[in-house]
Order: sequence, then structure tokens, then C-alpha cells
Amino acid sequence: MDLKDHIRGIADFPKPGILFYDISTLLRDADAWQVAMGRMAKIVRAYQPDVLAGVESRGFLIAAPLALKLGCGFIMLRKRGKLPGATVALDYDLEYGSDRIEIQADAVAPGQRVVVVDDLLATGGTMAAGIQLLRNVGAHVPAAAALIELSFLNGRSRIDVPFESLVTYDS
Repeated sequence: MDLKDHIRGIADFPKPGILFYDISTLLRDADAWQVAMGRMAKIVRAYQPDVLAGVESRGFLIAAPLALKLGCGFIMLRKRGKLPGATVALDYDLEYGSDRIEIQADAVAPGQRVVVVDDLLATGGTMAAGIQLLRNVGAHVPAAAALIELSFLNGRSRIDVPFESLVTYDS
């Protein structure tokens, strides 16, 4: 099955000049969704994760069911102020500005193997920040994965662990 047949491109969203890759069309097709999760599970299982870390917010849609399929835990990497309890934060630079990503202080035990999962890798800034934040709280990050990679934005170059994706767009 070609998963690209189940991902819709929407021009000029969220602003003019952007082509948005909409995974809602994949999520609502039971067969395509099962195939995608099966393929992601095969890729991620090889890294023997204890926990999957989903990147807010569409990364949760991939990481949570994938963690269930793999029999491992799931944690959230979120934007400022979205997690209850004590948190650890990391500020990072974006192409135009900066942002902050947070994790609950007790989300991972030192040395736990955590694979970072998102729906899409674009410029790589948020995924790289998530990897660093996990390291800051003592996790071992053996890999990162996404459903989609926009290879023309070269985000993979910012990721210092093995990176895997199911679908690649070259332009």
C-alpha cells in the first residue's frame, strides 16, 4: 500500500505558500492506519524502546497507539504550561523565533530508552529539542521516527540519532 495515497496535501495552509500534509485522511481509513502503524512498529521495535515520547500535538496521534502496539510506555513532550506537576523545560530556536518544550520531571527514569515520535519532520528544530530535553532528564535516546519527512527541508541533519520515516516528500 502506498501511504501517500492516503495523505492529503492542502495548499496555502496555515498560511500562503505552505503545502500542509494532512494525515486526517490516513487516520480515518482503517486499513491505511493499520498498515502505517504496522510499518512504524517494525521500524521502532528495532530500537528496543522502553517508552515512546510523542511531540505535541499530532505526534501524540502516532506515538500513543504505537506504544500500545509495542507494549511500551508513552510520554508527552508539550508546549509551555500544558503539563501538570513539576516540569523540566528547554528553550530552542526556530527558523523565525524561539519556542519552549516541556516534559514532566518524573516522566522517565535515568537510562530509560526513549524513542521520539512525531507525525512529520520538517526543519528538525522541535525534534532535536525533544531529544536534548530527554537527555537532560537522563533518558537514552536511541532513535527518532516520524510518519512523514519533508527531505527538502533537511531536518534530518539536525537529528543526531538514527531517524526513520515511512513517507518522504522531496519537494
